[in-house]
Amino acid sequence: MSTEPTAQGARIRILIAEDQALVRRGTTVLLSMEADMQVVGQACDGVEAVAMAQQLRPDVVLMDLHMPRLGGVAATREITRSLPGTQVLVLTTLDDDETVFEAVRAGALGYLLKDVSEQELLDTIRALRRGESRLTPQIARKVMDQFRRLASGTEFAAAPALSGPEETLNEKEERILRLIAEGLSNRQIANTLFLAEGTIKNYVSRIMEKLHANTRTALAVISARQRRDT
Repeated sequence: MSTEPTAQGARIRILIAEDQALVRRGTTVLLSMEADMQVVGQACDGVEAVAMAQQLRPDVVLMDLHMPRLGGVAATREITRSLPGTQVLVLTTLDDDETVFEAVRAGALGYLLKDVSEQELLDTIRALRRGESRLTPQIARKVMDQFRRLASGTEFAAAPALSGPEETLNEKEERILRLIAEGLSNRQIANTLFLAEGTIKNYVSRIMEKLHANTRTALAVISARQRRDT
């Protein structure tokens, strides 16, 4: 297994939210074998996941969706709302369209099915820590199909609602928004625009604030809406 260090040299702090004890313990053992990862907590339901995330402030929450008391989508929404520095990676058996889109709208930055390989799980956790989004191929196809429907104007009612009027983006922010909609990571955008990755992260945060979006997927949907209306 890879034990690559993070860019900052610090271990990735992970909270596991999973109601099945055997899966929870097995995942903990797997992640603990990586030199750049640290499991800081284990939650057995959504309520506990939110409480532990707010207390521990992990870098990544590994989130099951089917959990008692509070489901994974609602827990994801609460965590991403209150902890912008924490990324949520969904790890589930659920792949129906409604569940996928609800999890993404709630703020999940990654969505993997439980038949994923160990290496892909590890790679995805590292990608989320870098601010990238990762989806399994079948989930990515669902999301892209939804974007195509949005771009064609057939399902704009399903787009995330804005909480207030959008602010105008400057030329650089518009360019970055288009690159986000094309699926580029912060690092790829930085290379394209010859800027530092940290600068791009700041731009993305400012764009999200201006457009009242809490995920890169929501930004892509807004970009599709803007292209349709122009």
